[in-house]
Formats: sequence, C-alpha cells, structure tokens
Amino acid sequence: MTDTELTVTREDGPTRGRYLIRLAPGFEAEMTFSKSADGTITIDHTGVPPEYEGRGIAAKLVNRAISDAREQGFKIVPVCSYVVAQFRRHPEWADLRA
Repeated sequence: MTDTELTVTREDGPTRGRYLIRLAPGFEAEMTFSKSADGTITIDHTGVPPEYEGRGIAAKLVNRAISDAREQGFKIVPVCSYVVAQFRRHPEWADLRA
C-alpha cells in the first residue's frame, strides 16, 4: 500500500463523526470527534492499527481535519494526545484552535 492509495473519508452524524482510512480488509485508521452547537469539533481519539504505525497515517487524518477546518470555517479542540502534539508542532494551525 502506497501513500497515494490512502484516502481519508469523513463520516458525520448529528453530534459525532470520524475521519477514517480503510487500510485493508478488517483494518482501518480513525480519528473521532464530537460536535458542539457552535460548530467547533473536539477531536478525542486517533487510532492506527499496530501493523500500520509509523507510516504517517495518523498525520494524514489530522491534516484532513485541518484542511476541512480552513475550508469550512470551524475550530478544533484537540483532546487526543496525538492531535495536541501535532498542534504544538504546527504553530501555523494556532488560528484553528478553539
């Protein structure tokens, strides 16, 4: 599997959602979030199967959320430790932090 084969999709429900990458049958990476009434999302979990760790898959999920936030005008509350660390590494995202 190459990086170009990794497609991030977004699933939205009324109060929760997730970004996911289908890796192989039975394997997916996901980043889950909850939605606030003001449009803010709180990212609370990022998970990548151990067999796929270290390939930048979690970063792809976060980057998609950042891209969506820029395009759609919402803010992000990072709660998941991975996303908190990514916000620290990317000061250019500060304007998207709620």
